[in-house]
Amino acid sequence: MKRLLTYLLSCSIMVSVVGCASPPLNEKQQMTGIYFDTVITLTIWGADEEILAHCEDLCEYYESLFSRTIESSDVSRINSSNGMPVEVADETAELIQIGLDYGELSNGKFDITVGTVNTLWKFQDNETKELPDPQAIQDALSHINFQNVEVTGNTVTLKDPKAQIDLGGIAKGYIADKLKEYLESAEIEHALINLGGNILALGGHVDGTPFKIGIQKPFDETGTAITYLDTKDRSVVSSGNYVRYFEKAGKIYHHILDPDTGYPCENNLVQVTILSEYSVDGDALSTTCYNLGLEKGMELIQKLDGIEAIFVTDDYELHYSN
Repeated sequence: MKRLLTYLLSCSIMVSVVGCASPPLNEKQQMTGIYFDTVITLTIWGADEEILAHCEDLCEYYESLFSRTIESSDVSRINSSNGMPVEVADETAELIQIGLDYGELSNGKFDITVGTVNTLWKFQDNETKELPDPQAIQDALSHINFQNVEVTGNTVTLKDPKAQIDLGGIAKGYIADKLKEYLESAEIEHALINLGGNILALGGHVDGTPFKIGIQKPFDETGTAITYLDTKDRSVVSSGNYVRYFEKAGKIYHHILDPDTGYPCENNLVQVTILSEYSVDGDALSTTCYNLGLEKGMELIQKLDGIEAIFVTDDYELHYSN
């Protein structure tokens, strides 16, 4: 089993002989590694080595289920099934069903079968800035329809054999929620989960103050925040056209694809940030609202209980729900 995470643990020499005692509540531990094609960081107060190791195991487990590029994953097995029913893990069935629910909610602006067109774009390692063939995009569009995915218990069936599931727009949020759920079961009260910008807080700081979360200013390479949020027991997820993109002939091509066109979504937004209790909701809604645009995206947020949003337009003006 790979061990990409670095543990920052401290125990005295005497204690290390017999095993590390549970650290005090105010002692911070941190683990960092590369999973889900991004850098993740978990900052946990009062955790021991066993808890940190289990968090790593969970990351490996969920990656082995949801990755589109790991051949043995549940998602890969579904995509290569040629329309035959595939039995999957409970978590895979649950996550796919959540994705389908957001497909319904968004009228298809969030679609987990966008994988057919995602595979055509190269937003990384594309030095020649090559664009997909337009005819290939048109062909791929004919297989984008979340309604062609059927979940019955633990069995997933693609009614269109050429459809391709891609959970990249929702998986990190789901995994963050599962990590928080485990930490709560381990009686951890204070933690900050950061899965490549998907941030989920468990409680706040040990002294009772909230975590201060900086929202990245789009296209700023210095790490400057465009605003800050005080957060306790909440998820903060941002989507924008500045994360994975390339520029060609003065035009930006980014990774948030419009399921209706197969091309990067074009509107006057550069970023959407969602505040929610569950990170899976923030993950799906940040993509959905970016695709919907400011007016329709804000209209959707106002209909949802317990969800707030910040939309950033291309003039860098911030638009807040409520």
